[in-house]
Amino acid sequence: MLLEVRGLSKSFTDTGAPVFENLSLQLGAGQTLALTGESGSGKSTLLHLIGALDTFSRGEIEIDGVPLSGQDDAARAALRRSRIGLVFQQFNLIPSLNVARNLAFQARLAGVLDQAWLDHITTRLGLSDLQNRYPEQLSGGQQQRVAIGRALAVRPALLLADEPTGNLDEASSDAVLNLMLELVRESATALFLVTHSERIAARLDRRLHLSGGVLR
Repeated sequence: MLLEVRGLSKSFTDTGAPVFENLSLQLGAGQTLALTGESGSGKSTLLHLIGALDTFSRGEIEIDGVPLSGQDDAARAALRRSRIGLVFQQFNLIPSLNVARNLAFQARLAGVLDQAWLDHITTRLGLSDLQNRYPEQLSGGQQQRVAIGRALAVRPALLLADEPTGNLDEASSDAVLNLMLELVRESATALFLVTHSERIAARLDRRLHLSGGVLR
């Protein structure tokens, strides 16, 4: 398994009340999984834990055989740079960098820049003619395509996407989702996608629903 979550529990820091308890799931290399659930059910919290952006109370998360428990901040950051791609509803592009430099940013940081692969995903995402533009000069759909390209440029083992098309209209959302799924398949990357949309969830290999702290 590329991703294994076993007996995972997370509590609110201030109150100690559980966000969820004893969650388990598996995701194989190259597979895609959608996580749905009501607002406040803990979907984004679970994604942040898997992405080594937050710490859990009990249980274990393993990514490509690497356990997250016991990892210090430097090790967790190195794992995020090299093995995990992150795409959020907010595009989080660097305003002072043009499209080409935003696309290459994470791969350069991780020391794994493959120019041929970067050129390929730039073309596939329809960004070849936009490389000298800056984020403020792009539409929302174009910015999200840059964010997806930046995440995939490192050829991550696991791509985590939190409502990646939530800021887009339906036509732009479908176009961006289609491109993301195609590139995920090409790179054999596993995809864990959080969404409120049943229509989007139906496009992935599997779907889980988080409600009342339970995965179904």
